[in-house]
Amino acid sequence: MTGVSLGLRTSSNGSLQLIQNGNGLQVPVLVRRSSKALLYNPKEKERGCPYICRHLGRGRVAMLLMLLFALFIFVFGCFTLYKGGNITSEIENTRSRAFSSYDFLGLDEAIGTKLKDSSSTRKTPLTSEYKSTFRDHPVSHIQSSYDLKGKIGSSFTVGHYCDHFAYPPPLADRRRTGPRPCPVCYMPVEKAIDSMPSSPSESPILHTLTYAHNENMFPTEPEGGSDFGGYPTMEERDASFDIKETMKVHCGFVKGSRPGRLTGFDFDEEDLLELDQYHDIIVASAIFGNYDVIQQPRNISIEARRTIPFYMFIDEETEMYMRNASILDSSRRVGLWRIIVVRNIPYADSRRNGKIPKLLLHRIFPNIRYSIWIDGKLQLVVDPYQVLERFLWRPNATFAISRHYRRFDVFVEAEANKVAGKYENASIDRQVQFYQYHDGLTHYSRAKLPITSDVPEGCVIIREHIPITNLFTCLWFNEVDRFTSRDQLSFSTVRDKIMAKVDWSINMFLDCERRNFVIQAYHRDVLENMPPPPVIVSRVIRPVSYTTNKSSSLLKKTLRRGRGDRRSGSRRHRKVVDNFLMNQILV
Repeated sequence: MTGVSLGLRTSSNGSLQLIQNGNGLQVPVLVRRSSKALLYNPKEKERGCPYICRHLGRGRVAMLLMLLFALFIFVFGCFTLYKGGNITSEIENTRSRAFSSYDFLGLDEAIGTKLKDSSSTRKTPLTSEYKSTFRDHPVSHIQSSYDLKGKIGSSFTVGHYCDHFAYPPPLADRRRTGPRPCPVCYMPVEKAIDSMPSSPSESPILHTLTYAHNENMFPTEPEGGSDFGGYPTMEERDASFDIKETMKVHCGFVKGSRPGRLTGFDFDEEDLLELDQYHDIIVASAIFGNYDVIQQPRNISIEARRTIPFYMFIDEETEMYMRNASILDSSRRVGLWRIIVVRNIPYADSRRNGKIPKLLLHRIFPNIRYSIWIDGKLQLVVDPYQVLERFLWRPNATFAISRHYRRFDVFVEAEANKVAGKYENASIDRQVQFYQYHDGLTHYSRAKLPITSDVPEGCVIIREHIPITNLFTCLWFNEVDRFTSRDQLSFSTVRDKIMAKVDWSINMFLDCERRNFVIQAYHRDVLENMPPPPVIVSRVIRPVSYTTNKSSSLLKKTLRRGRGDRRSGSRRHRKVVDNFLMNQILV
């Protein structure tokens, strides 16, 4: 063993190296390491783990690592679910980018090619360039240059009232994921009234629509139909989706001399005269089976109260309840609502009866231009002129309905209806399977863009009464009459089959926008079964009476303080109080 080998041991700060001096001897010299080398010393790294293990123990360190790993997996999963689980947010972003790029790229060419060639007072609604580009986004310059009174503007410099409106940033509290209203930019009532088009929109291809009367009065097939809507064959059903210039389809009221007279959904003669009146706009709703509590509209302008009638359809059961409760009198008015009593309702299911005024308003009111339908459980809180301007006139649409706030796939909606017991499960399965194998229904995917949803929230319908929209609601009602009364299941099939034939679409706006102008109340049965609110009983403190025949021990027991009372730390204070009480007793 040599001494040189013993002297070449390394340390944390440097190493020994041999250097020959002038006499030929090798002298060990300490050579310092650089600072970078010190940083990557493996022995320095090993000091951290024993330090942690010494204070926590190996078992606790392993448990801590497992907890950190589980926390990482949880955060990563939540982030992935939030970013990728909601397909509608990605759809909105895609449509927003496309809309913005269309606004700012090639704007002059768009103006010259799309507006210069228009000869009608209002261009055909929802052409292919504009199809389903609806979003609460500032109105494009093309739309802003349009004079909504019915003439094309000569310049696009005139801006819209809501040009600079944008959604506020999303709420920071991600735990509140339920449906809520979101801000919507409405024009002032006066400007909204001025923006109403002076002439009807053009109906693509279809110009004349008539309805079947006294035809197919008896069932010829085991599936579908009723005495009220008739019994159209499967061949007639399929032929009704072949859009032509002149068409004749089933659309309820197949019996009687006119809708509402011996048809199974009958009105009094006084009400028939009322329904034949001309109106630019109406608001309609219905309560059947005494299912809801009538809701009075709020924030309605003086002009709307004067020019827009509000009609509420009720059956005889609901009429009897309202009369017994002194809600309805001989004037047939309850607040703003004009009550229309329906006789001889055709269906045993009140919800199916409600689909008649909801989808067939154009048959009940033959002389109106625009209608707003709201379910009986909803309260309108925005002026009708503002609602029509926002969802029909501004985006140049003829039919508007909100999409479901959570579901956008028909198959998912069908399962949700079965879980909630909305209808018989076998009937729901039979309807969805028919659409799947006969009409080619598929799951919703990004391939359907710019269509953003297959499931509507059908409690609000905003529409212009023109032949193409009348055809859509007729065929939609026929599906409700043939299959289940769950109109969400048949909506997309009817819409897609019509859109495949004509250049027409539907404004499916956000559900949070719908919740901005209507407020949803509880059904009557829910309200009646709700527990009463807790009664707050005020606590009364009774004064203590002192009598002379009580002993001092009983008196002290009565005056004993509670656990939470504050006691005095002074003996003199207690002695003075005792003397005062004894004097009162002796007196």
